Amino acid sequence: MREVIYPKNIAISFIATICILHALLLFGCANNSRRSSTVVGPVLSSSYSKPEKIDSVEALPKLDVIIPVFDPGLPEDLDDYEDENIWPELRRAEANRFAYKLKEKLETTGRFGSIRVTPDKTATGDLYILGRIIESNGEEVEITVEVIDISGRKWLDESFKHEVSDAFYKSIRNKGKDSYDPLFEEVAAEIAEVLNDQNLKRLEDLRYLSDLRFGANFSESTFMQYIEVDGDQFNLVSKPSDDDPMLQRVKAIRVRDQLFIDGLQENYAAFSTKMNDSYLMWQKQSLLEIKAKRAADWKTIGQAVGGVALIALGVLAAIAGGRSNSSFVQAAGTTGGILGGIGGAYLISQSFSTSAEAKVHRDSLNELGQSVDLELAPRVIAFEKESVELTGNAKEQFMQWRTFLQKIYFVEKTPDVQI
Repeated sequence: MREVIYPKNIAISFIATICILHALLLFGCANNSRRSSTVVGPVLSSSYSKPEKIDSVEALPKLDVIIPVFDPGLPEDLDDYEDENIWPELRRAEANRFAYKLKEKLETTGRFGSIRVTPDKTATGDLYILGRIIESNGEEVEITVEVIDISGRKWLDESFKHEVSDAFYKSIRNKGKDSYDPLFEEVAAEIAEVLNDQNLKRLEDLRYLSDLRFGANFSESTFMQYIEVDGDQFNLVSKPSDDDPMLQRVKAIRVRDQLFIDGLQENYAAFSTKMNDSYLMWQKQSLLEIKAKRAADWKTIGQAVGGVALIALGVLAAIAGGRSNSSFVQAAGTTGGILGGIGGAYLISQSFSTSAEAKVHRDSLNELGQSVDLELAPRVIAFEKESVELTGNAKEQFMQWRTFLQKIYFVEKTPDVQI
């Protein structure tokens, strides 16, 4: 094999090329240092700077929340329903739906424990959210919200409003969405924010107070000795031992009560789902009807004003013609007065036609809000050796359940008996 001998100049060129490439590589590294690093994996200990001071945040206990079905805000006088554009069947359905919508939005905050919708405010929880519907017509929605803890202390009392814009239904991204969602998101965010202002110890006491007030529902003499009542305020003054048999007994019953209310959540969820398609359609059609009615009202006003103006011009023309010495001007004034009167009368008559059209829009809105069945299917619930059949709507079944629990409490008279 022959030995290949490279010329000296080729070797020099090769070395020069290597140097240039190395320089370019170093230059590229320098430039890349200005960009974000692509190095992955744990860094070396020497690369650590002094640790930043991190503020410690106390982990707040997650309170159990009760959201009673909203007050539908129905006037006592039935004659006021039409005057205030309120349709009772729809409002009652909304009272259930709004409570469940707020439950869903609160759950997304991750700041609370179990969040339960209940038929009324007699259920046991740490925090209560009481809502009332002030307005809901597809375009504008307004509710008032009170947040009260189990001690009776009020955290929040505020009104929330939201107006649905025309642009909402023009976006394909909003298909199938509830146009009222921003309202409930705002309420949930506000309640979560108020939670930050609460004292840690007080929140822990609220959870203890919930058990005691639940127990007082069965035996006031046993559990109210730990609570001081001042008007609507229930203040915790002392605590029974954690292994107190009466307290343990009540806690066991409360677990069953919570399971019962958890079962109700399925009914509220099913109710909201069942009415969802029809309700979203109502929201959209109601907004369109309101816009059309508003346009019709403006048209009515415009026609009426135009009619009055024409009549006024006709009268002025007749007066001007009567005062003129010219027979031509007099004839023109008379003709103008007649034509102005005829034109004005026509436009005014048209305003009545348009008002009737506006009434059709109002009637159409009324037809959209027809009733939803709020009844729950009858069911039999067993508790140890006892059972009860619950019938009627959610509120009636809840009352029957509470009566049944009291029966269980008094039947099991021996504290040591396991429930």
